[in-house]
Amino acid sequence: MSPPVQAAYSYCEAVTGQQARNFAYGIRLLPNEKRQAMSALYALSRRVDDIGDGELDPETKLARLEGTRELLERVRKDAVDEDDTDPVAVALADAARRFPFPLGGLDELIDGVLMDVRGATYETWDDLKAYCRCVAGAIGRLSLGVFGTAPGARGAERAAEYADTLGLALQLTNILRDVREDAANGRTYLPADDLAAFGCSVGFHRTTPPPGSDFAGLVHFEVRRARALFAKGYRLLPMLDRRSGACVAAMAGIYRRLLDRIERDPEAVLRGRVSLPGHEKAYVAVRGLSGLDARHVSRLTARGRA
Repeated sequence: MSPPVQAAYSYCEAVTGQQARNFAYGIRLLPNEKRQAMSALYALSRRVDDIGDGELDPETKLARLEGTRELLERVRKDAVDEDDTDPVAVALADAARRFPFPLGGLDELIDGVLMDVRGATYETWDDLKAYCRCVAGAIGRLSLGVFGTAPGARGAERAAEYADTLGLALQLTNILRDVREDAANGRTYLPADDLAAFGCSVGFHRTTPPPGSDFAGLVHFEVRRARALFAKGYRLLPMLDRRSGACVAAMAGIYRRLLDRIERDPEAVLRGRVSLPGHEKAYVAVRGLSGLDARHVSRLTARGRA
């Protein structure tokens, strides 16, 4: 690997380590080449998210998102030189040469962020699911392009479906964790139908639930939905090699434990950001490396219960 490309990857890995601790925790379990590619994907995704979440006016955001699409087109055409001034472009172009990940997934991410910029709201779960597929399901499919499936893995033709579903599970967990923060930024992601059913249509602008609402009921309802998505998405694990499976199990395991915490104390998400201590993350990583989750899913599938 040439020095400019190595430097570009180092930049992306630094961005990943600083901005996405849960993600970075998982990809540390990958071999170097795959970890670098995942960092390049994350760095570009982080750029897109930062445009959407920043304080620029909508027209400027739209222009910058269009500029990112143009960058992707240069990557598709293999038109990014090693001495390009954009390290993310250099790293992503190199990763795209090494791994067959679907770059269209990054276009989907941009489409999802455009929904945010335009102030989209979601009436039903189907509406929200379309958004989640753009901003998270697509990342699952991109990641699968880096991981690949293990030779001879049973059911591998459905791997992209399971990767997409696991992305939805992670995103719904994020939405539950961030309801207060999103409300402060003028955004509501939970479906309007669900909010109305549990008396939460006024939103989440305080550290206590809306008066007269069944906030705990709403959270538990969404937790059950997320658990069902995790159960389906976890079918991906036995299809991956040991270290890729460990990476996915670690990242997904962290979010499942966040979901457990949210379920035990729903109002915690109104008081601040729910997170896991380092020792729990370490346990999840060791569990992933041991293959326990993959073997458990394999047993359930064999019994016809997964």
